Amino acid sequence: MSSVTSTVARIAYLASDIIVDSQPTAPSTSQFSKTYSSLSATCARRPTILSVPLGGDPGSTLLRNGSSPGLISFTSSATAHTVISLVLDAAELSSLPLVLHLAVKDDLSDVLLLRSAVPFFLVSRTAQQAHDHSLLASRLARTEKKAVVHVFYEGFCDFVEEMAESEVQPFLLSEKLVSTNGVNGHNVPPGLELFKLYERAALSTVVRTRRACPPLSVHGSSEPHTVIFALGDIPSVDIDGVSVVSVNLLTPLPPSRILDVIPPSASRVVILEQLHRWNTKWTPLYLELVDAIHQRVGEQQPHIQSVYFSDPAQLISPAIVKLFQAAPSSAPLQLGGASASSLPSLEVPHIPKHESSYTKILSHVFGERLEVSNSPALVPKQGVIATSPEFALGRVRGQLDQRNELIRSVQQLLEVREVSSDLHKLCSQWILVKDDATKSRSVGKELITALESSKLSSHLVDRILALRSHIPARSRWIIGSDAWSYDLGASGLHHVIASDPHRRKQDAGLYAMNHGDVYVASVAVYSSYAQVLQAIMEADRHKGPSVVLAYLPYQHEDAPALEVLKETKLAVDAGYWPLYRWDPSVPRQTEPYLAARALQPELATELVSSLGENVKEARRKKAQQAYDDLVVSLDAPPLVVLYASDGGTAEKFAKRLANRGKARGLSTSIGTIDSMSIDNLAQEEYVAFVTSVAGQGEPPQNGRTLFKALNAAALRGEKPFSKLRYAVFGLGDSHYWPRPEDAHYYNKPGKDLDARLEQLGGERFADIGLADDQDADGPDTGYKVWEPLVWKTFGVDSIEVKEAEPDPITNEHIKAASGYLRGTIAEGLEDTTTASLDPSDTQLTKFHGIYQQDDRDIRDERQAQGVEPAYSFMIRVRTPGGVCTPEQWLQMDQIADEHGNGTFKITTRATFQFHGVIKRHLKPSIQEINKVLLDTLAACGDVNRNVICAAIPTLSRLHAQVYSFAKLVSAHLLPRTTAYHEIWLDKKMVAGEAVKDFEPLYGEFYLPRKFKIAVAVPPTNDVDVFANDLGFIAIVDEQGELAGFNVTIGGGMGVTHGNKKTYPRIADVIGFCTVEQGPVVAEKVMLTQRDNGNRADRKNARLKYTIDRMGLDTFKAEVESRLGYPLAPARPFTFDRNIDDFGWSTGDDGRHHVMLFIENGRIQDEPGRDFKTGLREIAKMHKGTFRLTANQHLMVSEIATEDVPEIKRILAKYKLDNLNHTGLRLSSSACVAFPTCGLAMAESERYLPVLVDKVEKICEENGLRNDSIVMRMTGCPNGCARPYVAEVAFVGKAPGSYSMLLGGGYYGQRLNKIYRETVSEPEILAILNPMIKRYALERLEGERFGDFVIRAGYIAPTTSGKEWYDGMGGEGQYREVAAAA
Repeated sequence: MSSVTSTVARIAYLASDIIVDSQPTAPSTSQFSKTYSSLSATCARRPTILSVPLGGDPGSTLLRNGSSPGLISFTSSATAHTVISLVLDAAELSSLPLVLHLAVKDDLSDVLLLRSAVPFFLVSRTAQQAHDHSLLASRLARTEKKAVVHVFYEGFCDFVEEMAESEVQPFLLSEKLVSTNGVNGHNVPPGLELFKLYERAALSTVVRTRRACPPLSVHGSSEPHTVIFALGDIPSVDIDGVSVVSVNLLTPLPPSRILDVIPPSASRVVILEQLHRWNTKWTPLYLELVDAIHQRVGEQQPHIQSVYFSDPAQLISPAIVKLFQAAPSSAPLQLGGASASSLPSLEVPHIPKHESSYTKILSHVFGERLEVSNSPALVPKQGVIATSPEFALGRVRGQLDQRNELIRSVQQLLEVREVSSDLHKLCSQWILVKDDATKSRSVGKELITALESSKLSSHLVDRILALRSHIPARSRWIIGSDAWSYDLGASGLHHVIASDPHRRKQDAGLYAMNHGDVYVASVAVYSSYAQVLQAIMEADRHKGPSVVLAYLPYQHEDAPALEVLKETKLAVDAGYWPLYRWDPSVPRQTEPYLAARALQPELATELVSSLGENVKEARRKKAQQAYDDLVVSLDAPPLVVLYASDGGTAEKFAKRLANRGKARGLSTSIGTIDSMSIDNLAQEEYVAFVTSVAGQGEPPQNGRTLFKALNAAALRGEKPFSKLRYAVFGLGDSHYWPRPEDAHYYNKPGKDLDARLEQLGGERFADIGLADDQDADGPDTGYKVWEPLVWKTFGVDSIEVKEAEPDPITNEHIKAASGYLRGTIAEGLEDTTTASLDPSDTQLTKFHGIYQQDDRDIRDERQAQGVEPAYSFMIRVRTPGGVCTPEQWLQMDQIADEHGNGTFKITTRATFQFHGVIKRHLKPSIQEINKVLLDTLAACGDVNRNVICAAIPTLSRLHAQVYSFAKLVSAHLLPRTTAYHEIWLDKKMVAGEAVKDFEPLYGEFYLPRKFKIAVAVPPTNDVDVFANDLGFIAIVDEQGELAGFNVTIGGGMGVTHGNKKTYPRIADVIGFCTVEQGPVVAEKVMLTQRDNGNRADRKNARLKYTIDRMGLDTFKAEVESRLGYPLAPARPFTFDRNIDDFGWSTGDDGRHHVMLFIENGRIQDEPGRDFKTGLREIAKMHKGTFRLTANQHLMVSEIATEDVPEIKRILAKYKLDNLNHTGLRLSSSACVAFPTCGLAMAESERYLPVLVDKVEKICEENGLRNDSIVMRMTGCPNGCARPYVAEVAFVGKAPGSYSMLLGGGYYGQRLNKIYRETVSEPEILAILNPMIKRYALERLEGERFGDFVIRAGYIAPTTSGKEWYDGMGGEGQYREVAAAA
């Protein structure tokens, strides 16, 4: 059994070359599209399918594709908008090979508008008839190049005898119908000619289907007194003396055919049509029957009656008989009347949720002034046309005319002598402020009140009161949307643009600019929120029309905002969607001023040599190398080594292979896999591939293009590598994906590449080699087996290589050769041929607080364009103790706008971080930071980094002491190089280098790895002191004075996935020191690490590994030896939390503090949360300080009592005082990760709030809304957000995939442990749902979540860093293998 819709869709799919399918309101899909999707999976035929959104213009789409050969089919439910759009283009459409399949429910009112506009009009009432008419219509349109309308009733299901797929095209292409211009020497009328074409097509259809396709079907009495012409869904009726004629062909319908079915016995003809409404008195079918009957000569004319009906249930025999018995009427009759239930309801268009990104901004900026003139909310009152931009434009013009009339009336009232002085004053005031958003409303209310109470008798007063709705100045907007208000529909603007297929939609802005007086802006909220705000406010102020083009790319309504953001960035970066604002009122403006800086390299990238060699020397060496290669290649076959590597390991092995090949006399060359195209690869003889794994079994970034090309070639069945001989070496980690269902990700790129090359005709010269990080020697184990196979192929396996291989250049070499952190940074900044710095310089800029990054959201797209990545830089400020002044805050705010991406971040080191700073803005940024007595020196790199300390708002005096101590330690351990001032602040070096730099603490090699210090004040461990290399825990004596510090050493978070030689560690308490001893203790601990840290392996270079290698007691003894005295015994202390204390508090000095929740530390403006603007307003009036916390939140501190009301007002205005969040959200934290962090494997900052939304619902369902659970997320295992001491944590492994950890201590006193090595969001929620529910029911008094999961047996406690891997995967029944089973 088939539905009539699927039957029609099937024929349209099999018969057409192009299908245009009209879509309903989002998120629904067309009833035809489901059939098309299923057919595409089973049928060999593949027509082109185009979709037209709701409210779109199908006519223009059909016309643009009308020049294509073959048949075009349009499928849609019949709506007024669709039909009207087709009628507007009917003249052009009628001469196309086009079938319009229109589905109707119970009303032909709309579709009958097309009757006179097209050559053929067919009506089907059953599924079988719809099948046959679809074939007939397709044949007519294809052979005669004329449009056919096929109307059918949807909703029916019946058994249908369908034509086989293989027979449809032969049927359509069988003998062509030949038009006849004359019969027996006489011309045939055009209508009759078309009918003959129909008859011949119908005959061909009958021959194939063995079913008749008559234009009129007759049943009932052979000598009737009444003939009923039925057009619509008419049930079968059997009444004596009545003949029923069903109209199957409405156009063309010759009079002779009409007369043939009206016998002489008929005295009455009833035309029964299924119509809800008709705008003229008589329908076209009625007029045609009247005309035909009047052509009868000499016979009595029957009475003709027109009857409308809507519900087929009304057509019962008694009702029809009653109709015959009624007196004849000259006016049309409505059978049964139009009941409310039968009338079509007005469907309010659905607005996709993503559009709220813009509508919220409009509401936020304009508030009650906002008027969306084509809002869907107007549909119930004004009908579906209310959302039409053209209709709304007419309304707006009318409103503006009425407001101008109101203004004239008020001005005329001022001239009336009888007007009182108060009323005169109010009229004058309103005229002056009539365009002011606020004052026009307030003054207008007073004016209306005065007029209503006035006794003045004047028509002007009556007129003003009648127009009172126009008193306030409004901001009127018409929204064009692809979903519900299609892009200005068929208006002149869109029509001009859409009529040219080579013009883009965004070119409407250029068209509008040419008008001369139109404000034009092109915006994208997911690219620049600030620019959207500027544009809409400028558009509102403009005295004239304004056009704001807003970009919002999404495939479906459920598309996550993150995808929309990425697509937006691609479009803006590629120039597809330019951002600009054009104000014609700005004098001497010759081009749109750009709202966003685009990073476009002018020339091809040429890296700056870290050795300072000039270009000429480099070319000479390159020429010499080419000559040497040529000589060598005369005697030995060449070997090309290609690698794909993200982390550098695969590149290292590839270079080792190439160097060893050269040492054996082979001609070798090396490059990335993406440096080779398929065509070039096909010309090579011997190629060795070395690749690692990225993400979830994906190839690394610099190998993806060729991988995709190889897959595409394989799908096409090509074999281009007939002469290629290859070998593949893959690097992976068998433990990275421990679950059996994920095991295929291990070394997947290498395995896939090996198989794909063979499929494309290549021949292996050595079997694939697989390296496993879990082997005894790591990847070297597998490499040592594979490499000899390569040399054996070339016959050089017996050659003994005595020459030592060059040592790889490491960070230690770079530091030593840098001239105390200079390198060639200054030269690189001057190089305008690239947006990047030299790779060795990027290691040095870290010491200057700068990381080179690129936008990873658009990395693939830029690579496909053949341009370098969108390089930019992250700048991290050094703010010891996390305290800054209002002046410094304002400077940071300004730098973010002028040099960064418009936002800045509070980091987990309690400092500022800017992203999106391009190279030429680096020096100005750092100079402006320096202007407010801050710097970026040692904010990153192998040195002591930013020293953080507790916020402690209630203990003002104690905070002042620990803050002073933090600054003292930071200054004591600061590098002494002058390179920072020379490069960034233009402080010149002494001529001739007479005075050389000297690093008394660090030396030329600096530290083996980064070094972090924190100062905590019990009972709050808000700095996670145990996660730092060195910690100071403040000890207060009985008088409340700072007595000194307990000293902790050996904390650290960084881990490498799958490398069990790496692990997190919490610090050990080793003793007590006084405040005066603290800086010296810090120095000696750091120097002990400097001299004993592992410089050979950066993954094992942190202090935590040094202590575990030396032993804690030995390390402590070395520190005390350098001090010259032993540390005193540690003193007791207690921690009870590591989260921030939100809200207001008062210090012991009487000044006030307020801790604000800044989710993940991002300071930005967004709809409903203009935090950046609000904090700027506070900074302008605040007289105290700001304290940045290690949990990425912000305290406005040291507020004078008299300033508290104003601070509260600003906080409320910008919703900065909103602490109505769950305990889970207030305790969450995330690192930056995508799109800027080069180490990120998965989302973090952009994803954690989304995950928290879902997890906090579980908490609320179980009564835990206000209970704090410390949840943290990082995009990689390096641990910037300190995930390894959280109660529950997620560490990124691949996009959408995380390790899940449980069991951390609530105040950072215990490491957590891996509970599941790989989870995605559904698995996370499935795990946490029962776990949180059980916690709510079974927890002990005061028991924290991290403690509960250990007591409940989910996970074992971690007692030390070395034992972090013991018991991973869960305990007992919760163990990962058991859970999977």
